[in-house]
Amino acid sequence: MIAMPEVKEQVPLVSEMSENLIGSEIIRIAGEINEKIKKGEKIFNLTIGDFAPSIFPIPIQLRDGIIEALKSGNTNYPPANGIPELRNAVSALLKRTQNLDYSPDNILIASGARPLIFGTYVTMLNPGDKVIFPIPSWNNNHYCHLTKTNSYIVETKPENNFMPVADEIKEYVHDASMIALCSPLNPTGTVFSKEGLGDICDLVVEENRRRKGHRKPLYILYDQIYSSLTFGEVKHYDPVSLRPELRDYTIFIDGISKSLAATGIRVGWSFGPPYVMERMKAFLSHVGTWAPKAEQVATAAFLKDEESYNAFTTEFRKKISDRLNALYAGFAELKKEGFNVEAISPQAAIYLTVKFGLQGMKTDSGEILRNTPDVTAYLLNEGHLGIVPFYAFGSPDESAWYRISVGTCQLEEIPQLFTHLRSALQRLTK
Repeated sequence: MIAMPEVKEQVPLVSEMSENLIGSEIIRIAGEINEKIKKGEKIFNLTIGDFAPSIFPIPIQLRDGIIEALKSGNTNYPPANGIPELRNAVSALLKRTQNLDYSPDNILIASGARPLIFGTYVTMLNPGDKVIFPIPSWNNNHYCHLTKTNSYIVETKPENNFMPVADEIKEYVHDASMIALCSPLNPTGTVFSKEGLGDICDLVVEENRRRKGHRKPLYILYDQIYSSLTFGEVKHYDPVSLRPELRDYTIFIDGISKSLAATGIRVGWSFGPPYVMERMKAFLSHVGTWAPKAEQVATAAFLKDEESYNAFTTEFRKKISDRLNALYAGFAELKKEGFNVEAISPQAAIYLTVKFGLQGMKTDSGEILRNTPDVTAYLLNEGHLGIVPFYAFGSPDESAWYRISVGTCQLEEIPQLFTHLRSALQRLTK
């Protein structure tokens, strides 16, 4: 008898979670763009939701405050929930800007919004619990994977500015543990209307009355990191202001990353029900996600300086809206010229939502743009435009919609951008 070779079962090298974790599509696209830039190509890189410090510097007072805090020896561990001065300053800011009354004891400081969002998932959910979230949206699919929770995915519509509505959510609430919402929304730069958010809040109020005394409540994770960046007559709304009875069921996420162009400073905060904040603090203390102490000291001082804060945010909003409006006007002109493009009027954040209906078009070399990756590559290679497709935010692969971010956009380069883009579109045929 011929001996058969022994077949060894392959031993997993890492956990099942990390083995199946999907990398960031935004970072992948940005990597391609950076390689082109290194080779000397002119690329209008509007992909990353970050700020170029040369265009959008942080407040001078905040910068100098961090330097002074370091010189003063603030280099040791801060308290697990943040220094008292910063929690007091955040409490005052919430009262001043949103008329939300939260005690400093119910505010948790961390190194930006990301650990607080992840901390909310871990603190509020068990493996197998169900989370409702809209698509497109930022990273909820990945947070569900990380925490082994299940998703109820709500595919939103362009006619609703890609914001979820109550009718799309109501069929899932009876079986869900949390609704993850964001307004202003990344990636769309659109916001909830008062009525739209109010209708969703009413679903949660009704569901929690039904569950009272029998099941764990339905919670809302409310990411309002872009709340200070609204334009024109657009207003920001939140669940607790609209329905005060949701105070015990809403966990807010906020910080300075976007409001002060301080993405690298890493100061964020969460606030909500006292017991939830205490449990989240306990979790985050074990993974060391506190914001650096010097940055906390400087942020506290800047938030208390109402005049400087208002002056900075007013000018900051204008710089962002100028870019968004210029881009929107450019796309409106392309549409007027007959090109199959659309854009949603800017409302908030640093994003413009645009559509390129180019699938099925033929390039001048005879290649057909068969799918969204083909269109994305054509816009980059021929239009010199780097943008992020909505499928990077959970939308279907065939979606023709994109996010444009203006955090690195030079206002004076926008006409040149449209010259390149128009030329690329003109070379396409049906």
